[in-house]
Amino acid sequence: MTIERVLIANRGEIAVRIIRACRDLGLESVVVCSEADVDAMPVRLADHAVVIGPPPAQKSYLLIDAILDAARESKADAIHPGYGFLAENADFAAACRQQDIVFVGPSPEAIQRMGDKISGRDIAEAAGVPVVAGVDGIDDVQAALAAAEKIGFPVMVKATGGGGGRGIRVASDPEELTSAFPQARAEAESNFANPSVYLERALPSPRHVEIQVLADNHGNSVHLFERDCSLQRRKQKLIEEAPSPALSPGMRQEMGVAALALVREADYTSAGTVEFLVEGDSFMFIEMNTRIQVEHGVTELVTGIDLVIEQLRVAMGEPLSFDQSDVELKGASIEMRICAEDPAQGFLPSPGVITELVAPAGPWVRWEAGVETGDRIQPYYDSMLGKLIVWAPDRDTAIARSLRALSELRIEGISTTVEMHSAVLSKQAFRSGEFDVQSIDAWIEDGSLLSK
Repeated sequence: MTIERVLIANRGEIAVRIIRACRDLGLESVVVCSEADVDAMPVRLADHAVVIGPPPAQKSYLLIDAILDAARESKADAIHPGYGFLAENADFAAACRQQDIVFVGPSPEAIQRMGDKISGRDIAEAAGVPVVAGVDGIDDVQAALAAAEKIGFPVMVKATGGGGGRGIRVASDPEELTSAFPQARAEAESNFANPSVYLERALPSPRHVEIQVLADNHGNSVHLFERDCSLQRRKQKLIEEAPSPALSPGMRQEMGVAALALVREADYTSAGTVEFLVEGDSFMFIEMNTRIQVEHGVTELVTGIDLVIEQLRVAMGEPLSFDQSDVELKGASIEMRICAEDPAQGFLPSPGVITELVAPAGPWVRWEAGVETGDRIQPYYDSMLGKLIVWAPDRDTAIARSLRALSELRIEGISTTVEMHSAVLSKQAFRSGEFDVQSIDAWIEDGSLLSK
């Protein structure tokens, strides 16, 4: 299957990442943009750009017809959805197929099976993978309250078509659930154009560990080990690393085998992530993200495999150029998500103009962003500016290198989370690997993080 021109249905950092991968493969890139993003970095870098609507995502980046019109207008052979927006929308993937445009991702059927979190849980169970207790088919607050009584508080309300921590609310009792349920549905509708939610038992203090998988259309599938994504603020990942300091070699192998069993059961192709909660030496499937992940760079640095390029090659119909025995885990990598937020003001978004941006450099330091000096941070979208990713032969050196790189990163004109990341990496609990999904919120609450 020949692909010569790829339309990128996204913005910001991931749009830049895909443009660069296209260029490495000799492919032309077309980026769509809202009226707020006509001067944005992806537009400046891409070979072509098409304006698709006003600033709100519901009127631009979430409009399937507008994006398909842009693909036809620009004569694109393929569409890469990135992450977020329509990346896990089966209707979008099906619409691409109907227009004879290659969707760079899994089939619409696979997205429906695994992107839908309820169906994904069923497939995991069929594949013999343990899951967290949950209830689906919930349409109103009364049904949610009944389901919560069945599985027990605390519960999480999660978006059926979501991912990336969006559309999730935790409720410890009926009163909180009554408030959280409509909020989760509204956020799910806003982010994924799908208000459906389900309930899942909330574990008190698990680790969040995910397995990166990659599969082609010739029956080949591999896993690329794990990423530990436990450091989250309100379910939003802040720092990811590989390998996880919580896994033994045996457990790592066991989780990789489980992830591939699920991939085969789902007849899944392209890149994807199988997410688990880990407690002690037990792990439970929570969902699969049917797309490239924000944190994919961590895996790239410890395996040496370019996941976006592999996605594009699979979309072209090529078989994977390596098998499981070729995938080696080397060293340690840490990613820090740098956001335009003010931690001292409750992480209030900080839109405005970046008056100066100086990125860190040096060996094994990777800065990936969708903005440069002079760019305006728009108030309409996710606040992430970029990702700082480092690699080192061991975890202690990776932490030291991360702190050095953070000290060199200078962003003026807006508030950012740079200093907070330095505070996290300096904590003994992080250095010893003794943390879980509740740690960041607890450190913020007790003042030990933001006072640094």
